[in-house]
Amino acid sequence: MARQYLLGMYEKAVPAELTWIERLEVARECGFDYVEISIDESDARLSRLDWTPGERRQLVRSMENTGTLIRSMCLSAHRKYPFGATDPETVKRSLEIMKKALDLACDLGVRTIQLAGYDVYYEEGSEDTRKRFEENLAKAVEMAARVGVLLGFETMETPFMDTVEKAMAYVEKIDSPYLGVYPDMGNLTNASFLYGTSVADDIATGRGHILAAHCKETVAGKYREIPFGTGTTDYEGALDELVAQGVRRYVAEFWYVGSEAWREEAAAASRYVREKIDAAFARAGL
Repeated sequence: MARQYLLGMYEKAVPAELTWIERLEVARECGFDYVEISIDESDARLSRLDWTPGERRQLVRSMENTGTLIRSMCLSAHRKYPFGATDPETVKRSLEIMKKALDLACDLGVRTIQLAGYDVYYEEGSEDTRKRFEENLAKAVEMAARVGVLLGFETMETPFMDTVEKAMAYVEKIDSPYLGVYPDMGNLTNASFLYGTSVADDIATGRGHILAAHCKETVAGKYREIPFGTGTTDYEGALDELVAQGVRRYVAEFWYVGSEAWREEAAAASRYVREKIDAAFARAGL
């Protein structure tokens, strides 16, 4: 019987030097249903936005040959090139990245792009950066609506957008079916420690607008490279609410950090996260 949800593997969970064929095969062999491609601020991953038509077709053929698809994109390049930047050239670059990311998504069959919830990152935020962020976000959503790709805010590690409730403020302002929330339950757990709130209650504020979710391990004050099973992420609170809302797409977010046993660790991550999701479905009687 097919599962009621799909679990994706974050691309950075395996060595960067793998070919796409190898990466897709590893994802399937380790128990994942699909892969989430990363377009971060590095030159290597930004260069993917300029892949030729032939390079794009080659990756599509790799998906067909392996049976493992790329169905979401983590677009974190806006950390370096944010919508709210003070420098007009940086803003211009942010919108160019958005346009190219949407074109790539269409060519690869990606349905959902996760947006980084930053007005700015490498400079101080202000009323002006927030205003520019909102203005350029509206332009980005217009682009996405035209090509039919969903955009979802990641809840981040900075106060600007570290909760679903804060993300929803912009979702409601833009008021488009093409903008939602794609929360990170690890980051939400850290925010719950900071604000003394409930992860489940925060996720409840996004009802009807949550596209997918990242399952990530964290401990207080730390946001990445924490092995699954060693942190404090409130999986039960997050997943009970997400499952009840009808969220059916999840990605295990973890990183390759040089371990020789990376393949075994990826398989263990798949088992660990599936146990958490399966338990939430069982508690819901689904």
